[in-house]
Amino acid sequence: MSKSVSLLLAILFPVLAGTALLVVRKKDDRKKILAYVGVVLGITGVLVINALTTKETEIVLFELMEHVPIVLKLDGFGKLFLAIVSIVWILAGCFSFTYMKHEKNEKRYFGFYLVTFGVLVGLGCAGNLITMYAFYEFMTLVSFPLVIHNQSKEAVMAGLKYLFYSFFGAYMALFGLFFLCRYTTTLTFTAGGTLNMELVAGHETLLLVAACLMLVGFGVKAGMFPLHAWLPTAHPVAPAPASAALSGIIVKAGVLAIVRVVFYLFGADFIRGTWVQYLFLTFALITVFMGSMLAYREKVLKKRLAYSTVSQLSYILFGIALLNPVGLTGSMLHMIAHAFIKCALFLCAGAIIFQTGITNVDDLKGIGKKMPLTIWCFTIVSLGLIGIPPTGGFISKWYLATGALDSGIAGFQYAGPIVLLISALLTAGYLLPVTIKGFFPGDDFDYDKLEKCEPGKWMTVPLVILAALSVVIGMFPNGLLSYIQAIAAGLM
Repeated sequence: MSKSVSLLLAILFPVLAGTALLVVRKKDDRKKILAYVGVVLGITGVLVINALTTKETEIVLFELMEHVPIVLKLDGFGKLFLAIVSIVWILAGCFSFTYMKHEKNEKRYFGFYLVTFGVLVGLGCAGNLITMYAFYEFMTLVSFPLVIHNQSKEAVMAGLKYLFYSFFGAYMALFGLFFLCRYTTTLTFTAGGTLNMELVAGHETLLLVAACLMLVGFGVKAGMFPLHAWLPTAHPVAPAPASAALSGIIVKAGVLAIVRVVFYLFGADFIRGTWVQYLFLTFALITVFMGSMLAYREKVLKKRLAYSTVSQLSYILFGIALLNPVGLTGSMLHMIAHAFIKCALFLCAGAIIFQTGITNVDDLKGIGKKMPLTIWCFTIVSLGLIGIPPTGGFISKWYLATGALDSGIAGFQYAGPIVLLISALLTAGYLLPVTIKGFFPGDDFDYDKLEKCEPGKWMTVPLVILAALSVVIGMFPNGLLSYIQAIAAGLM
């Protein structure tokens, strides 16, 4: 099988398999459905691995209109995104096999889950702005049913909010795209940017406004202030494995789009030192602090984790906004670490809800005695999110802080590390109490009524793998860092 065919199949296979699950009305045995989903996830994973082993390839599928082709092109950054998507999506899917027992309409859930997987693979493989935008919009549409899965009034309203914010952000990006396409040599992603400086001369302000619109528009999906409110509303109402996928991966689509716009279309040199960079840095730091503070005050566990995602995603955006190789290296490393950590945290919350029905943090007293393996995994990944060595979160935040100090940007040079440190302390404040109260409930805890309720292997194995990954990338970062640094250097 050629690499081009493998790449195309990695997109089409899960989309078609998921669609088949949705349209076939026959009532299948649950075991058959799970076996089917497992096989599809496994085959898709193999197809993605096969595609990742190839050199940079480009496939022109068709022309949407004259000089506007739909192109698949897998480069270094795209490969990084695809690897993260595949690991998280397959592990969260395995967790779903048990978790979805207490949810209705499992067939519909798994159908859209598979379709979304394929669309995300397509997003990572998009070779130009038009192709990326098409997959970006498809992703919003096919992930919407995951948000409203239980069809409660709260879920439906949260889903509509997700759609409204996502489309509003996408239209802002589309508005910027209309202007951008007139001043570029090509819309195909090219490291360093594609602006035609002869055409740009005299229209710099217009292009900066277009860049701002696209950054804020795509920043909606990444939960960046001021259009962040959808995230803490939508993520908690979805089933826990869907929340894990949303917070671990879907939000990274916004990051992917911003990286493509900044470094592959406009170019870092065009934005560096302008009001757009300062506004981007400001919004990122506001979001880091605000998200951490709101998470610290929140009592509902899944909503607390959703606010945490708002904060942590802007760590990544801050690193991008620094527009230097060190900051971008920290940003991409944190993108990886956060995907594993946040997926694990939401899956831990799902395991707790599945086994005990507890949703409020104040009611988790003694949970570590009941579910020791789950809470140990929660603790390990929490340390990673805080940024304590030897986790990957420590390495990524080190590079982010170093990138800020090296940037020489007045005010942000020191404000960045200070805000990141305050956010880390708040992160410890909203995550570690779960561990402390969970393992040390105090003398008033009724040990006589203690019952172990650890979930089964389909739920615990993904947790252990994700916790291990969050530590491994911190203890043995050299290979990954070399790969990321090569990408960052090429983009500058």
